Amino acid sequence: MRKVKRARTRAGGTAAVDYEALARFRYELRKFQAFSQTAAKRAGLTPQQHQALLVVRGFSGKGPISVGEVAERLLIRHHTAVELVNRMTRLKILSRSVDGADSRRVLVSLTREGERRLQQLSRIHLEELRAIGPTLTRLLRPLRRPGQGSRTGRP
Repeated sequence: MRKVKRARTRAGGTAAVDYEALARFRYELRKFQAFSQTAAKRAGLTPQQHQALLVVRGFSGKGPISVGEVAERLLIRHHTAVELVNRMTRLKILSRSVDGADSRRVLVSLTREGERRLQQLSRIHLEELRAIGPTLTRLLRPLRRPGQGSRTGRP
């Protein structure tokens, strides 16, 4: 049986910390990240460009999203997002327009080529997630608090 370390809490008590489960989970996440980076490169994109395409499509529906929102979702600075959007516009995978309601805001949306590349990458990412899903679920199980089910109501 493996040993679970106990860490001190602020209240002075101890809480179980399953370092092995945390380490294994982080390892699986790193493997998925490496898979994702390789897939983006094979599609002719940088990993950050792939993530930006996903942000533009995933957080805006089919409409445009502001450069500031791209920066926020990618956890990068605004000026970094501006440069990223500039490069992606030159690659013809994003298009840029001025917000009609606020001319200070620049909006971006996917082009047909951007949509095509994102669909290709999303298909293989979903396949990979389906393949590793059971492993991630198994690794997360011991990290839940006792009596805590999933958000979907399943144990």
